[in-house]
Amino acid sequence: MSNPNPASSGSPDKEPATEAQAARTAGGNTDRDATMTAPKQPAEQPRPTLGRLFLTNLWAANTVTVTVLALLLAMVVGAILIIVSDPEVLATYSYITARPGDAINSSWTVVSEAYANLFKGAVFDPEARGFQAALSPISETLTYTAPLVFTGLSVALAFRGGLFNIGAQGQATMGVILAAVAGFALPLPPVVHLLVAVIAGAAGGAIWGFIPGILKARTGAHEVINTIMLNYVAVYFLSWIIIQNGVQNPNRSDAISKPVDASAQLPRLLGDNLRVHAGILIAVLATWFVAWLLNRSTFGFELRAVGANPDAARTAGISVTRTYVLVMVLAGLLAGLGGSQMVLGSTANALTPQVVAQIGFDGLLVALLGRVKPWGVLMAALLFGALQAGGNRMQSYSGISLELVTVLQALIVIFIAAPALVKAIFQLRAARAARLQTSLAKGW
Repeated sequence: MSNPNPASSGSPDKEPATEAQAARTAGGNTDRDATMTAPKQPAEQPRPTLGRLFLTNLWAANTVTVTVLALLLAMVVGAILIIVSDPEVLATYSYITARPGDAINSSWTVVSEAYANLFKGAVFDPEARGFQAALSPISETLTYTAPLVFTGLSVALAFRGGLFNIGAQGQATMGVILAAVAGFALPLPPVVHLLVAVIAGAAGGAIWGFIPGILKARTGAHEVINTIMLNYVAVYFLSWIIIQNGVQNPNRSDAISKPVDASAQLPRLLGDNLRVHAGILIAVLATWFVAWLLNRSTFGFELRAVGANPDAARTAGISVTRTYVLVMVLAGLLAGLGGSQMVLGSTANALTPQVVAQIGFDGLLVALLGRVKPWGVLMAALLFGALQAGGNRMQSYSGISLELVTVLQALIVIFIAAPALVKAIFQLRAARAARLQTSLAKGW
């Protein structure tokens, strides 16, 4: 006989399963199968501490590490040059196999004394007595730093716009000429006289920067050739104008101009006996302005776009011609301000053929060392100012040639410009710029 209730067939000791129970059973089996076949996920690693991140990235090839190691390499090579240039130390190496201690001790003495005097002349002298003697090293460093900031910013700003401004020397020369003439030829009250002289220096540099800018924009003439040629024109113009009537000092027979009036001199910050003046404050303000201009303004965006790809910028509606002209005018203005520091500050108070020194060409090195970034340029100028101020003491107290300081500057720039060499020597790891912790050591 057939069973009238087929659903009830099965094991006699179990209740018949409903459709819902069957569905839940099938779903559970599927979940278990998926769990068994799915790969196991690794456990989440704990986040490293801030100190751990710093130590991990300390030996990575970031800007700060490469710069510090480049300075270290330059000092090591400089130490070798100091030893080689000293005849008495070299004499101890003739019998180094017999008494190696003599060579080691004499080398250490001459190198440590040279670098100690470099530090004492640039930063602080522990043996100094009195307020003025203690602040004299940093005063000299800041005095040398101020004009280098302006010429470095001039080169850096033009470079960010796709132009290589080799004419900072000529622009600074025109700036110092107009600033000096305004300083002794215009009878004005003190504050107004200083402002007019500073503006005149900035205008001289801006005019000298406008010429290669308009030639580049209108004719495509290369700015490197134009600025190099204009450097010569400015230098010879300075030599000519110094000996003209009304400019040359009537009490002197050599090539020197009338002295700048005291009303047009920048005030000194630490008293009359220390040379640091208000120009260093203007340099910091100029650095902030250039940083704001590049990173926060519409013109800065257009400038960087033209510097990255002028054809794409032109397609996007940016006037490349206008940008080139304005960039060179601003670069010349900054260099002119740097030149005016040389005669309105405490370096000199009259025009001479060598009044500008090499601040324009040194500005090239400062801009490269600062990686053409405004605050990096300021730090690089401070380093170069310290080397210059410390080099003077090193020459006086240790008998080391001042040209060796120039060699140190060149070595620093060489190692900074060749980061791959520094990475290879010290076996630096590649910096992981995409990760958040790398920003702790990105530097400038």
